Amino acid sequence: MKRARAWLLGCALTLLGTPALADLRLDLQTHGLDAHQRQASQALLDEALSKLPPTFKQRLDRRIDVSWSDRMPADAYGQASPVASLELNRRLLPGLVDGSAATEKTQRPHGTVREELLATVLHELTHIYDRARLWQGAERSRIARCKRQYTTLGDIGLPQQCRGETERRFTLSDDPRLLDLAGWPQYVGRRGEREQHNGQLVRTPDAYELSSPKEFIAVNMEYFLLDPSYGCRRPALNQYLREHFAWAPAQDTCAQGLPFLNAGSDFAREPLGDIDPERVYQVDYLLAEANQNWVSRWGHSMLRLVICAPGRPRGPDCRLDLDRHLVLSYRAFVNDVQLSSWDGLIGAYPSRLFVLPLGQVIDEYTKTELRSLSSVPLKLDRQQIEDLVRQAAEMHWSYDGNYYFLSNNCAVETLKLMRSGTADPRLSDLDSIMPNGLLEVLKGRGLADTHVLDDPREALRLGYRFDSYRDRYQAMFEVLRKQLPIPQTAVEDWLAQDAEQRRPWFAQANLRTSAALLLLEQASLRRQLLLAQDEVKQRYLNAAALKDGSIDKANATLQQMLANSGFLSRPAELLESQGYGLPQPQERAHLEKVSSERQAQLLRLSTDLDKEVRALLEPARAKEIAAIETNVKQIGEHLRALHKAAGGLQLP
Repeated sequence: MKRARAWLLGCALTLLGTPALADLRLDLQTHGLDAHQRQASQALLDEALSKLPPTFKQRLDRRIDVSWSDRMPADAYGQASPVASLELNRRLLPGLVDGSAATEKTQRPHGTVREELLATVLHELTHIYDRARLWQGAERSRIARCKRQYTTLGDIGLPQQCRGETERRFTLSDDPRLLDLAGWPQYVGRRGEREQHNGQLVRTPDAYELSSPKEFIAVNMEYFLLDPSYGCRRPALNQYLREHFAWAPAQDTCAQGLPFLNAGSDFAREPLGDIDPERVYQVDYLLAEANQNWVSRWGHSMLRLVICAPGRPRGPDCRLDLDRHLVLSYRAFVNDVQLSSWDGLIGAYPSRLFVLPLGQVIDEYTKTELRSLSSVPLKLDRQQIEDLVRQAAEMHWSYDGNYYFLSNNCAVETLKLMRSGTADPRLSDLDSIMPNGLLEVLKGRGLADTHVLDDPREALRLGYRFDSYRDRYQAMFEVLRKQLPIPQTAVEDWLAQDAEQRRPWFAQANLRTSAALLLLEQASLRRQLLLAQDEVKQRYLNAAALKDGSIDKANATLQQMLANSGFLSRPAELLESQGYGLPQPQERAHLEKVSSERQAQLLRLSTDLDKEVRALLEPARAKEIAAIETNVKQIGEHLRALHKAAGGLQLP
């Protein structure tokens, strides 16, 4: 009888030219419910409707039957059917009626049984919305009116006159923009395909969201509608939903700075910091040139954040504030002392977004690895820069992917971050998997301003290029050759000598030549320490063959350092709270305390390791390092004596 009345009403309204339903309606099925059960159930549904965006209800302009079911598993809260009806678990109805559901705690994300029921209704309604087809223009209205006459949803079972050609448009779970943000990015190198594994698995409100894009959007709608801090925790997704619905619920005011853990090697400083997106003047594509190491033969891709010093207006002068600049670098987190080529090929290493001080990155590549750096500004507008910084902060706290040297390397990860962070259509069909190739295609698409590199001297002066120290070492070596009758012609040949072979020349050097000698000896020491590091790794891997037991203590120290340094790439492990997304102010005090404790421990361990590792070196290597250290000390004393004799101030 009820269905017949609805059909007659639909026909009458159709004849009058007025749609039967203007908005979504939740129709409680009251059969078998007493007055108190009906009242409590209706209050729940009314609250759910009040939480939904107006456009959500307007687009989903239909009736959805809601009932209580005895057929659900004990741990289930509810589910929507394919024909757009909604069932809730009747086991939970008594607590809803007597009010205990509002205080009964659960192990689920929303805390209480009633909040979980409310979230379930919103979750399942989102599934129905997400499955709905959006019709265009008059065709949409005609088909909708015809469907209402038969009180049937979907195409199955409809008479022919209620069917028509549809123009499908992306709703939510299959929107490319949402998939980029949600963690199912386009597979670089396989145009059109999406990655199947979601690496944004850390700091999730509910792991169920990772099971599929459909569940992801349904879970996130719960938090978008119910959690006032959602916009601060997941700013990119919050912005997406606000734009999709042209509406937002009441939300908290977010802190200006975005938290991050500085993964720099200076263990004496406070690791926890923050980035204010408004203080970021530009974002550069930072490329480390290739070297002969097979894992670095195509270079290394990074992003440089040009951050303005406090008090400086945002502008070109911010490029001078080098001590403020940070580098975003996707790297394989190697939780062992030896980098395995095979493990890198099969994805055994986690891929994580490290945040590093620019100064350390420059030293690491130019002084230690003797590789030049190019820092090329990206042509992004103000909104894209700030959005990219926010997305990077989210990835820093949530992403834990798999690093593959040949398919999901630094270039691929950087490209995915740029896509999701900027939403720039020029990036959507790029497929470069090589760092140097990515720079070329960015240039070709008008995204990278490589003109800053045209004048090499200006590029060095303005910080668009950082040269390898190899040329500087050769220049210092030419200073030696002008004063001293040394037989070598290349700096590499000079440094290839034993330290004791170089020492006799020191006493003959003048002030300028002594300064050059000091720089070269420091370079030699840095090179020997790199060789020693590799030597220790190899010996460590073959520790079982050692009989003297000298490695045992260093082994324990190395393992402690690796265990304790992991938080620098996966900072979420420091948080014990149930929070999700970006850490909020109430979590920061805990972060500051724990990160400082870890950093202090790393400082102590690194000091201990420096002492213990010396015992693991081959005698010849240890002797050479000691000899170079003697050279450095001797040249320093000679340099101070010359400077004093020349009437200058005493050098330290």
